[in-house]
Amino acid sequence: MTSLNEARRDLAARLETAGIADAAIEAKYLLAAATGLEGASLIAEGHREFTTDEADRLEAMAARRLAREPLAHILGNQPFWTLDLEVSPDVLIPRTDTETLVETALDLMPSASGIQRVLDVGTGSGAVLLAILKERPNAYGIGTDVSPAALTIAERNAVRNGLDGRSSFRQTSWVDGLRGGDFDLAVSNPPYIATAVIAGLEPEVRDHDPALALDGGEDGLDAYRVLLPELFRILKPGAPMAVEIGFDQAASVSALAGEAGFTGMAIRRDLGGNDRVVSALKPK
Repeated sequence: MTSLNEARRDLAARLETAGIADAAIEAKYLLAAATGLEGASLIAEGHREFTTDEADRLEAMAARRLAREPLAHILGNQPFWTLDLEVSPDVLIPRTDTETLVETALDLMPSASGIQRVLDVGTGSGAVLLAILKERPNAYGIGTDVSPAALTIAERNAVRNGLDGRSSFRQTSWVDGLRGGDFDLAVSNPPYIATAVIAGLEPEVRDHDPALALDGGEDGLDAYRVLLPELFRILKPGAPMAVEIGFDQAASVSALAGEAGFTGMAIRRDLGGNDRVVSALKPK
């Protein structure tokens, strides 16, 4: 019979052969899901025999991962910031790079501030809005999305993380129907990948993330052309905004922000050293 440790090593080797990065880590997560064991328990019971039911569950999940279905879809959840988020094919899987957007927003929104109203446009799973609210207990916010299925996930994530009392979600295109001059901070992670680039993305992204959350049009900037003037409209005078960008879009998005009326544009890089966020202020 196979032990848990042997099953884990075998799966890691299979994942690595398939070209999946972090194969050993992913094997651990899949084994934990198959056995119901986590952390120290998974280590402590590593030498026991793998049951038939556990083996069947692991093999079913392994087949999905080897077919390049994202690990987060198989497990049904994804860690982000300090949150545990439900995910599905209806939402973009939150990624570490997007934590740069959260960091920027928090810097623009000092903890000593009074009650503040935050808007997250294209909220998806609710990741960015909920991470901000987790760190700023005086704030409350609205997340908008055109997808009702995505909003259902966002609402469940708010409950899951104890933030449903300070968040609400609205189905709308961008900020349609929201009153002008009403928000203290606006953030967004819009679609910014050029259409022609999408076919060459990793299959986990290309085949499983929602196309609406990826496709930024011919030059990747279509969303910003619509979004930035709308963010300017809904913000209070003197209020900041921050948007995630592609690694080569800082100059273009900054220029579009200037055309929309924003000033004080700043660029923030992610942990990989790539330009990741453009922030700016609506003049007073």
